[in-house]
Amino acid sequence: MAFLAGCSSSDHFGKPPSLTPVSDSPEQYAMMTPPLPETTQVSRNTDQASLWSRNRKSLLGDRRAMRRGDILTVVIELDENASIDNKTERSRSGSQSMTVPQLFGIPQRIDENLPDGASMANAVELGSTSAATGDGSVNRSEKLELQVAATITEILPNGVLKIQGMQEIRVNYELRELLVSGFVRPEDISRQNSIPIEKIASARVSYGGRGQISDMQQPRYGQQALETVLPF
Repeated sequence: MAFLAGCSSSDHFGKPPSLTPVSDSPEQYAMMTPPLPETTQVSRNTDQASLWSRNRKSLLGDRRAMRRGDILTVVIELDENASIDNKTERSRSGSQSMTVPQLFGIPQRIDENLPDGASMANAVELGSTSAATGDGSVNRSEKLELQVAATITEILPNGVLKIQGMQEIRVNYELRELLVSGFVRPEDISRQNSIPIEKIASARVSYGGRGQISDMQQPRYGQQALETVLPF
């Protein structure tokens, strides 16, 4: 398992990390397979020329994303602070011993066959002492301001829209990627065709990267395997 995980860095071994192909992505599939209209509307030539037409391409038409394959902007603005302080202390001491100076003469008979200095008088003696002290403190401050275009990949039966978006930026040998997904209501989409992150249900936001700098910030796979196996 560790060997297979170590092969992931071979993607950017001696070269910049590869970008994720856009073809065959859920976004492209949603754009290439638009759903069938629920109702059939008769198209008239005057509708195309009228300023008051309900056509989305008209001057006053509603251009907000509402169909599968449409694109909207997700505005991510996070400014959060969290502080946690924990302290734990444990100690334990134990001792056990077993002596058999006389047991029907058996220890004396065994002593005759033991090396010099060895004796069965004190057969077993065990002692253990353990102490553990833990002191943890977390002080985290996060501030993130990003915008990413997302695509409507599915329209649920209740009218809620499922969105998914991905953005990748490669600078030299480091690749930064932003992933966002979740569910939004059509009425929460603003007239600017954007929606804030706090109005996305089951929002999943991932902002990270991969490349030579990211590899140096992570412990080696062998060290992670030992930390998982070793009990101390």
